Amino acid sequence: MMHGGRFRDLLDQETSTARDVGRTLTRLLNYFGRFWYMIVLAVVFVFIATWTQVTTPELLGQATDCFLVPSNQAQEFSLFANQATQDSGCWLTGDPAMQSGSRYLVASLYHLGRFDAAGDRTAGLVRLIFIVIGLFVAGAILNGLTFFSMSWAGQHVLRDMRIQVFRKLHELSLSYYSKHEAGDLMSRITNDTSAIEQTFSFALVQVFGGALLLVWVAYNMLATNWQFALLSLLVAPLMFLVTRFFSDQARKAFRIARREIGSVNAELQESISAVREVQAFNRADENIQQFREVNAANRDANVRAVAFTSALAPTLEALSYVALAIVTGVGGWALLRGGGFLGTTVTLGLVVTFLAYVQRFNQPIQQIATLWGNIQNAIAGAERIFTILDEKPAVSDKPGAQEMPEIRGQVSFQNVSHEYEDGVPVLKNVSFEVQPGQTVAIVGPTGAGKTTIINLLPRFWDVTGGAVKIDGIDVRDVTMASLRRQIGIVLQDTFLFNDTVMNNVRFGRPEATDEEVLAAIRLANADGFIERLPEKYHTMLGERGAGLSQGQRQLLAIARAALANPRILILDEATSSVDTRTERLIQKAFDELLKGRTAFVIAHRLSTIRNADLILVLHKGEIIERGRHDDLLAQRGFYYDLYMSQFQKQESELTLSSTP
Repeated sequence: MMHGGRFRDLLDQETSTARDVGRTLTRLLNYFGRFWYMIVLAVVFVFIATWTQVTTPELLGQATDCFLVPSNQAQEFSLFANQATQDSGCWLTGDPAMQSGSRYLVASLYHLGRFDAAGDRTAGLVRLIFIVIGLFVAGAILNGLTFFSMSWAGQHVLRDMRIQVFRKLHELSLSYYSKHEAGDLMSRITNDTSAIEQTFSFALVQVFGGALLLVWVAYNMLATNWQFALLSLLVAPLMFLVTRFFSDQARKAFRIARREIGSVNAELQESISAVREVQAFNRADENIQQFREVNAANRDANVRAVAFTSALAPTLEALSYVALAIVTGVGGWALLRGGGFLGTTVTLGLVVTFLAYVQRFNQPIQQIATLWGNIQNAIAGAERIFTILDEKPAVSDKPGAQEMPEIRGQVSFQNVSHEYEDGVPVLKNVSFEVQPGQTVAIVGPTGAGKTTIINLLPRFWDVTGGAVKIDGIDVRDVTMASLRRQIGIVLQDTFLFNDTVMNNVRFGRPEATDEEVLAAIRLANADGFIERLPEKYHTMLGERGAGLSQGQRQLLAIARAALANPRILILDEATSSVDTRTERLIQKAFDELLKGRTAFVIAHRLSTIRNADLILVLHKGEIIERGRHDDLLAQRGFYYDLYMSQFQKQESELTLSSTP
């Protein structure tokens, strides 16, 4: 099947790609640095909770040696046990002052409130049981507090990371979006960041606690009896190798899975956005099949990752049983032979203690190994996030860029060349000059470079040769924000937000008053259709202005540009979807709007270009003709042919529409 080949290709590509996992983890942990106080609190909770787990195995051994094994000697069970009790391995009932560290704390807790010298085994066992239960309860409470602390920090990190990525997406140039799908970028800022937050809020603290428990248990084992400790740790190296192998394989698959879920979202977003075209061309079955293939590749990657993570836990569990069998077998053999093993005395309590230690030691290994798969998933998501954050904008402010002064409107292109792809020129040595307040019309066939010229003015792209200057200042020498603040744009494909009519128009100048917004709407002659809307100016528009015609959306876009009050106005096919009568009204509004402003107009409508002060005729990236409308017609050149094929019919329609 196609998706199988797709997954194998991605796996081969991933296998051949080297990643710096340590650097990614370090970078992720830096995000938690701002919330160090919560991390410190969580570490304290983990430390105490781990102590409760480390202490209980030895207490189980004490329960055996002190209370369950019958005494072979006539001895009195008292606060200060005799030497025979000490030799049997029972230190709990002895003098707490004779112990140190954890043993002193536990022994003191055991003797708390006991002022009598007499006692019995049953009472001592009950007292010890309550201590063990108390330690388990305290550990559970501390674990809960730990998870709350890390969740609090994780949610704040998630918020900060999403804001940082969102800000970065607004800083990136248009060239980045021409190479990356919107659905994939949305997946990174939602799914990938969520995977990171969940892992580092829960899995990371468990891994840290497990690692601490491993070290602590290993130390206690060596301190208790190093011979039995080495015996218990025989399978630990094998566990490490198994974990290393399975986690490496899972990480490769998770990286592919994170990439493929982005492809699934991209395919979904594109299909939903183009649902009208899909239905119009009866392409539903083909789209479903394409989505099935992308979805299957995502499934294969996740199944492969889950296969490795699922196999890891039972493998480690089997190895832990081997370790238990070794301790049981050797301990039982030593007890049957009189209690001697490699120069040390073996008691039943010692065997019980080490059986509990082995379980405690193997438990975090299995837990870490299982959670490590989640961490691999988070690392794969983090790599995709950091790919965005590390992206350098193709267009950015140069060091020391100054604020653009108030624009007068003089614009000059000086031998401007531009390439979207290396070696494929779109503009070739374009030169022209526009005086303040003039209107420039740019005409030419599709692909001639018209839109490229207007994209160079607000620096959506930078020139690859020559210079674009406004009022004698190279646009690359000023900040983009100060430049774009004084340039207004009305595009052919108008984008409206899921908001009210007023707020959509106010997008051009958020601080504008309601009176200023209404004036801009009237200027664009948009008030007529708005008055017919259910909530008039406070009507909520659907996504991308759903429910409005293309012409109505463009009227709102024109009002938005009018409200912004720009010094330079760019109109890219701004009236292409407006009927002839409405166009005449808009043209009157434009005549008022353009007074004192420099305007660049790209249009196939005659009304928007015949009164222009300068018409530039582009063909294959070069200006082949320039002048006013009548002068160009008199030349009977390229513009004349364009007029005869496209504009003459429009002129007749305008004449008829003006006839009473």
